[in-house]
Amino acid sequence: MSRPLDDKTIAFVAAPEGTEQVELTEPWKAVEEAGGTPRLVSTQSGSIQAFNHLDKADEFDVDATVDTASADQYDGLMLPGGVANPDRLRMDKDAVNFIKAFFDAGKPVAAICHAPWTLVEADVVRGRRLTSWPSLQTDLRNAGADWVDQEVVHDGNLVTSRKPDDLPAFCKEMVELFAG
Repeated sequence: MSRPLDDKTIAFVAAPEGTEQVELTEPWKAVEEAGGTPRLVSTQSGSIQAFNHLDKADEFDVDATVDTASADQYDGLMLPGGVANPDRLRMDKDAVNFIKAFFDAGKPVAAICHAPWTLVEADVVRGRRLTSWPSLQTDLRNAGADWVDQEVVHDGNLVTSRKPDDLPAFCKEMVELFAG
């Protein structure tokens, strides 16, 4: 029996340090349970250090780096949050270009919590309706987004959510988006 994401590979982009673990692991599990193949892409090879808020959590092995990976290799993009993760990613030109390439190709993208900060840097939020952790709303509005305070927002090929409490609704909507 086929599942919605059979034969689909989803890039999860995370900096070497600062990803909120649950915002990586719950969407990862949702992609796997739907039959998809998640792959961890980072700015450096080796592994990333995830966090439970400010405390170090688990490490995860990197499958590819943003300087050698191409959006053409993936069917969708997932951006986990954590305060430091998107802040580090938006300072890396290769990461920003990799993320922007998904939008340029019209591929589905999911982002939660602080992750839309990287979308601001990629200049892909103008004219879009989305949500995020509340402290990003001014940055997103200044970048041309219509920021709303909702559990999950689906705008075209982009799904966003605010926080870990939103993960059940976010993961469901993310899988539906990736399934096409």
